[in-house]
Amino acid sequence: MALKILIFSGKQYSGKDTVAKMMLKKMKDFHRCAIGDSIKLEYGRQKNLTYEEIEKNKALYRKDLITLGNWGRAQDPDYWLKKVINEPGNIMVTDVRVQHEYDVFKEAGAKTIRVEASRETRAKRGELIGENDVTETGLDHIKDWDYVIDNNSDYEHLEKQVDKVVEDLKD
Repeated sequence: MALKILIFSGKQYSGKDTVAKMMLKKMKDFHRCAIGDSIKLEYGRQKNLTYEEIEKNKALYRKDLITLGNWGRAQDPDYWLKKVINEPGNIMVTDVRVQHEYDVFKEAGAKTIRVEASRETRAKRGELIGENDVTETGLDHIKDWDYVIDNNSDYEHLEKQVDKVVEDLKD
């Protein structure tokens, strides 16, 4: 079971993975562990695709991945979470998207990080698909994030915010 958990939330192309990568460089005792990875691996098995092929063409497969993710959660709300929570060590979960996931990780003592970027900014980074799906809107009402990072500006602005969060987490 994970010792320390940091969870990340934000809409598609908000920069969750970018923030996590920046933090991982500074917090070497953590490793990335995404709920979506479990979904992608299962989708790859079903469609005879490698994880790398799916990652490279995320926009092409996003709708099917959303459908598979929702299917798993319909079977058991913890269907995809169980694999993640049982990871050893300290983990950064980069794709918490719905209330139940948020609640499970909060109960496990996770620190929460929301990465914000406007729709206009996100649309410049990639094609926005399924914007009204619960996986995009399910945590919009949450106001008690431990940290909120604004990713509407340049890399230096983002880096300063990440550095503040990392310093605070080390204290």
